[in-house]
Amino acid sequence: MADKKVIVRIKRRQRPDEPVRWEEFELRYRPHMNVITCLRDIAERPVTRDGRESSPVSYEANCLEEVCGACAMIINGQPRQACSALVDHLEQPIRLEPLTKFPLVRDLVVDRSKMFEDLKRTHCWIPIDGTYDLGEGPRMSPSTQETGYPLARCMSCGNCLEICPKVNEHTQFVGAAIISQVRLFNMHPTGKLHAAERLEALMGPGGIEDCDNAQNCVKVCPKGIPLTESIAAVNGQVIRHALKTWFIGRD
Repeated sequence: MADKKVIVRIKRRQRPDEPVRWEEFELRYRPHMNVITCLRDIAERPVTRDGRESSPVSYEANCLEEVCGACAMIINGQPRQACSALVDHLEQPIRLEPLTKFPLVRDLVVDRSKMFEDLKRTHCWIPIDGTYDLGEGPRMSPSTQETGYPLARCMSCGNCLEICPKVNEHTQFVGAAIISQVRLFNMHPTGKLHAAERLEALMGPGGIEDCDNAQNCVKVCPKGIPLTESIAAVNGQVIRHALKTWFIGRD
């Protein structure tokens, strides 16, 4: 019986301005292979299926256990993590493409700086003044902790932005991941002191008003974060903040 093979088809570009080319590789199958294993095998012997010498495929990966978010790419038409995409569960040829909602760097590598700029824009952190001992932190109720923990699992992979129809070249929409982080930091006893800044950022261009409630984001989130719940919760916060600001302005 012939050895089982894995066929991988990869969309490649050395530079963003270079024409797209597809390369197909044939690899030796082993049990429990994931997409990262395939890319490593190609790096060891970058020869295409038709015998042409090529170059190792550029991609990002780090933790290999679906924690860092670095290895997000489009696999067989769906945005997901390469480290948890098992070959045994994928239709062949396995098609690998870079995410399309971020600027391409090379091959499967994209520049996700926009996500981190939007996290800064919406003040998604808890400011603590000074490096001295501040004593014990504020207490959080078990129910608040239970609500916040799933939101804290976000790894900024970008899958929710990739699948969102409102994230495109015509909008500045920040996307579900950023909105969910606003919810997380607004529920923290210290973070809520700066909730107004976050909500006002989401009231501007690219804010929560741009969401069309397509609900694609929650379907592709690898961490199972309740993104649509976060969008609804933050939308309510934004409305209440806007009304409060309006009434104060009239006094």
